[in-house]
Amino acid sequence: MNINITGHHVDITPAIREYVQSKLDRVIRHFDNVTSTQVVLSVDKLKQKAEVTLHVKGKDIHAESIESDLYAAIDTLADKLDRQMVKHKEKKSAHAAEGRKHQAEE
Repeated sequence: MNINITGHHVDITPAIREYVQSKLDRVIRHFDNVTSTQVVLSVDKLKQKAEVTLHVKGKDIHAESIESDLYAAIDTLADKLDRQMVKHKEKKSAHAAEGRKHQAEE
C-alpha cells in the first residue's frame, strides 16, 4: 500500500509521519484491498485539519477532521475512517451474501 503524506503550512516531521502511519495501519487492517492513501495535514490559524482519501477497489473513501491539536485531529480522523471502512466491508459482504442466496435459489 502506498501512503502519501503532505503538509499545507506545516512541516511533516518523522514523529508525525510515524503517528499517521500507525493510526492508518490500525484502520487498514479491516480491509486488505486498499491500493493507495493520500493524507493532507494543514494548519489555518488555530485550526488543525487532517484529511485522508483511501482508494479501495471500486470506491474512494474520504474523511476529514478539524481540531485544536494536530494529534487530536489525526485521532478523530482515524476513528471516522475506521467506521467508514467497517461499514464499507459490511456492505460488500452483505451484497456478496445476497448474490450467493440468489444463485442458490436458481
